Amino acid sequence: MPLDEMLVFARVVEHQSFAGAARQLGLTTSAVSRSVGRLEAHFGLRLLQRTTRSLSLTEAGAEIHQACLRLVADAQAVQALAGQLRQQPRGLLKISAPAVLGDIWLSPLLPGFCARWPEVQVQVDMTDRMVDLVAEGLDLGLRISVPGQIAPGLVARPLKTIRYVLVATPGYLAQHAQITEPGQLLAHPFISLGYGQFQNEVELRPLHPAAAPAMRLLVNTPITIASSLGIIHALQQGSGIGVVADFAAQAALQAGQLAPVLPGWALCGKYAPRVVHAVYAPTRHVPLKLRALIDYLVEMEGEGASA
Repeated sequence: MPLDEMLVFARVVEHQSFAGAARQLGLTTSAVSRSVGRLEAHFGLRLLQRTTRSLSLTEAGAEIHQACLRLVADAQAVQALAGQLRQQPRGLLKISAPAVLGDIWLSPLLPGFCARWPEVQVQVDMTDRMVDLVAEGLDLGLRISVPGQIAPGLVARPLKTIRYVLVATPGYLAQHAQITEPGQLLAHPFISLGYGQFQNEVELRPLHPAAAPAMRLLVNTPITIASSLGIIHALQQGSGIGVVADFAAQAALQAGQLAPVLPGWALCGKYAPRVVHAVYAPTRHVPLKLRALIDYLVEMEGEGASA
């Protein structure tokens, strides 16, 4: 079996180009092209449709590609086993993370991880789309979901809980009557996340349940921004009240740039707490570098919670 050519073919499909695969593999583009040609000759099948601008899989190529992905997974398992035997995390870790979570929470933790394990290199792709970890050659993904919801077919480990909070600038709050109960929110413009389940329906429950019943409101949202960080930037212009993730608002709250609204109430319903999971494809031998990163993130989150 032309194992090397099958591995090269999998990388070509992953990158949708010979040049991208060549860069990852440390080969020339012509060498990668010849390798795919040898694989096609071996099977007697055309695997790729080539034009001057794009590559696409033929029907046969799509089936061969799935087999090649399994080969890549097996090769990675062998490499992971060797890494465990060396008992020293090393190698490249490819991670996908939601943009705001990656910017604010994950990125500041990575230098400390690399200082602890200097033989590990980390490459992070920050995107809010749902990535296919196996197809895109990623070791780890960070996923935000409601409690108990774990992506099917993946191993998931909880890292942190995200809560959504109501905030505004101190200047904005000083210009209006004090907000002491949820019904008063209807008099204010809101900036909400406004995508997926996040809409203009705001449900709050008292932190002390005997104090009052939960309330559900349809608030006025002249602006929706699909980013807690974007909402915070807009709020700093004194534009109303925002619904944002707590980790995104933490620095601005500590600096006095934002203030909590109705701190005695908690958002629930569509803005119920979410859990950040570290997810990865199931394997008999979890790579030591991957285990080291997940353990480190859990450790750092635990220290942050107790600080």
